[in-house]
Amino acid sequence: MDVPNGRYINKQLPSVSIILLNWHGWRDTIACLDSLACLDYENYHILVVDNGSTDDSVARIHAAHPDIPILETGHNLGFSGGCNAGIRRALEDGADYVWLLNNDTTVDPQALNTMVVEAEADPTIGAVGSVIYYMDNPSIIQAWGGGKVSFWSGRAHHCQVPVSSTSLDYLTAGSILIRRHALEEVGLLDEKTFFLYWEDTDFSFRLRKAGWRLAIASQSIVFHKEHGTTGNGSPLLDFHYNESAVHFFRRYAPIPVWPIIVGVAGRLSKRVLRGEFTRFIATLHGTYVGLKK
Repeated sequence: MDVPNGRYINKQLPSVSIILLNWHGWRDTIACLDSLACLDYENYHILVVDNGSTDDSVARIHAAHPDIPILETGHNLGFSGGCNAGIRRALEDGADYVWLLNNDTTVDPQALNTMVVEAEADPTIGAVGSVIYYMDNPSIIQAWGGGKVSFWSGRAHHCQVPVSSTSLDYLTAGSILIRRHALEEVGLLDEKTFFLYWEDTDFSFRLRKAGWRLAIASQSIVFHKEHGTTGNGSPLLDFHYNESAVHFFRRYAPIPVWPIIVGVAGRLSKRVLRGEFTRFIATLHGTYVGLKK
């Protein structure tokens, strides 16, 4: 066993690289790093990817956790691009698994170990998800690993009750452990198409198409501060969500025009009923950009 910085590394266990993507969220990132320090797994390394923050995030994170490496992208690559920068570094360093974890989360000490145990039990498992709870209401499940996609309504929704992993269409990238061999076979997140949102759904669909299974580690508990980066109710969220939704349904839906029209109409109606004019425009704009590409 090695003992870097006072922490045991058991090289007989699969190596895991934990990727945290930071963008102007140093407070959340530091809190997440604090919780990761209590993990009961003995072969992991953490990499913070700073996605072009223009505040003092890098300095703040380094001051709080000087032993944690920070990869600076130089500019905002989006969620997919930023995560991919970290994944590439992890694969170069020989990681057996990559754990993508939202920076606005805190984790239970067993969160990683139970995911690795689940993955190691079946070599056909390409990715494992956690049970994610709302940070401000930790008795309510935000996502049981992931969720379902409807090609009729043009919507995706997280499962908020225990379900079989075979019933899931996707795992959420809020907490997803990905096997190295699966990444090598299907590729990384599609950063050319999905700047923000739907990238995890697309990745899960690609995994399943290639024959990899999705799984849930029911004892892997993560608490998530929803919309910690974009902000709840942000027009930016609406723009990127709708642009990415158009790309996703054009790629996977049997009749793409149906879920695109129905889904956008539903979201526009909601904005009208709530009097959210700015978000109405952002939804239209995102849809237009998605259709134009």
